[in-house]
Amino acid sequence: MASAIMKSGGLVGDDIVNGIVASRISQPDCADGYLLDGYPRTVPQAVFLTNFLRETGQHEPVVIHLDVASDALVTRLTARRQCPECGRIYNLLSQPPRTAGECDDDRAPLLTRDDDQEAVIRRRLRAYHEQTGPILEWYGERVVQTIDGAAPADEVGRAILEIVRREAAARELVTSTK
Repeated sequence: MASAIMKSGGLVGDDIVNGIVASRISQPDCADGYLLDGYPRTVPQAVFLTNFLRETGQHEPVVIHLDVASDALVTRLTARRQCPECGRIYNLLSQPPRTAGECDDDRAPLLTRDDDQEAVIRRRLRAYHEQTGPILEWYGERVVQTIDGAAPADEVGRAILEIVRREAAARELVTSTK
């Protein structure tokens, strides 16, 4: 059900997503931390997550916001291609296949995913700005760490890693002093 909604460019409802997230982060392999990519997307999801974390004795989240202009996102996403055989993802701009239009591994013709069509991407971006943008304000500067997502991928990766390391160290200090 969730995948059909996403394929059409929609966002999955809070009740479904909240249940999936709560179930997953309650698993033993998440006890030392986890990364949620694209969640929470709405203020009600952020409220749910904050309450869930508080009720289960977990730390407040760290929100990493990759700030990228909409037109740059459309350009990046419409350049994405996927191999239907092995699932490998390419980007014609940043990680193109060796031979245009075919997978490096199995030579299958590459496809453009339904959710990488410009009209679908623009609908998703409108939904993002309407529904997700407000959570950045709701969490505020205390929780949100903003990174220039238009920077080169290695710089973005280093910035994310630095935030994660800094937060992990701070939480270790808090835990060890209790």
